[in-house]
Amino acid sequence: MDAQTIIAKRIARELQSGMLVNLGIGIPSLVANYLPDGLNVFFQSENGLIGTGRMAEEGMEQPLLTDAGGRPVTALPGASTFDSAMSFGLIRGGHVDMTVLGGLQVDAKGHLANWMIPGKMVPGMGGAMDLVTGAKRVIVAMQHTAKGKPKILEKCTLPLTSIRPVDLVVTDMAVIAFPNGRATLMETAPGVSVADVITKTEAELVVPAKVPEMAI
Repeated sequence: MDAQTIIAKRIARELQSGMLVNLGIGIPSLVANYLPDGLNVFFQSENGLIGTGRMAEEGMEQPLLTDAGGRPVTALPGASTFDSAMSFGLIRGGHVDMTVLGGLQVDAKGHLANWMIPGKMVPGMGGAMDLVTGAKRVIVAMQHTAKGKPKILEKCTLPLTSIRPVDLVVTDMAVIAFPNGRATLMETAPGVSVADVITKTEAELVVPAKVPEMAI
């Protein structure tokens, strides 16, 4: 199983019926593909759609039906479209139960940096600042390392997205939470040892006596 699938399938297990869930660009958008059977979840795209389904199959794309990154998506029966003002009103008003966002870095206290790299051209922050600040629960979906270097650091070197810590980070190696402001190893990915995770993580991790393996 590839890294992105591991991450998306594990995050899908955090979903509960009735939730309004915002999925960010990249790995987060894959979470909708692994919605457990029997759950009724409302996926929101910040460009103005509630009721997004799986990614559109090749040849079935609708040019006006996209996610926030411009990728073609499907709409489930009963889906609703609206403008960005309404979409961000839902986000800023605290009505989004959970958001899943990509990450460039996360620090030992759970602060996220995911919107820019200094010196590189970026289109803007998008909805990241609003989502991290306004969603009831924030989950980061990202690979554990980039070019062999840790992405979970003692302190972020990139500009922070928000001063609010995230709730959970799910990588291809581990699930990490931040109770009491401390990075805590909650689960390891299949075939990954606790020692592997510690080696690939710059931040100091709190490691419980028993760390279960991810269920995906």
